[in-house]
Amino acid sequence: MTQYALDQADIIIDLKHQTLSLNKLNKFYVISTGKNGIGEAENSGKTPRGWHAIAEKFGAEQPLNTVFIARKPTGEIYSQELAAQHPERDWILSRILWLSGLEDGFNCGDGCDTYQRYIYIHGTPDSEPMGIPMSHGCIRMRNSDIAELFELIPEQALVYIAE
Repeated sequence: MTQYALDQADIIIDLKHQTLSLNKLNKFYVISTGKNGIGEAENSGKTPRGWHAIAEKFGAEQPLNTVFIARKPTGEIYSQELAAQHPERDWILSRILWLSGLEDGFNCGDGCDTYQRYIYIHGTPDSEPMGIPMSHGCIRMRNSDIAELFELIPEQALVYIAE
């Protein structure tokens, strides 16, 4: 199991309180995590715990509300009209920080791998509620918040997700 000290974390996600903190920068955001709860199993729709790194970042220079599918901009900008045309979509907007688990057998490896589960920190429609679990396992943020976070946090930054 990978061990780091909490003061090494660049990002701390508190699942109980639905917050994301950048303690080193004195920044704090309200978020939304997995509506199915907390857990590491693949196909669970749950938000994984433990130590992670920002493996990859997507969306630099894209306008706010850019729609992504498979981490690629679709050319669409989110709107209520677009949402009405595609009610089945799980909207991934503005920026993506793709997480990779650092703890073998817990959030990294067969059956529990955060990266293989496509767990992101990403933007969501501003009409979606924050502060309550509503995602499919990802960490959702307001578009202006994820754009700010994207600029502040580099790839390989350490992320700790706590219950």
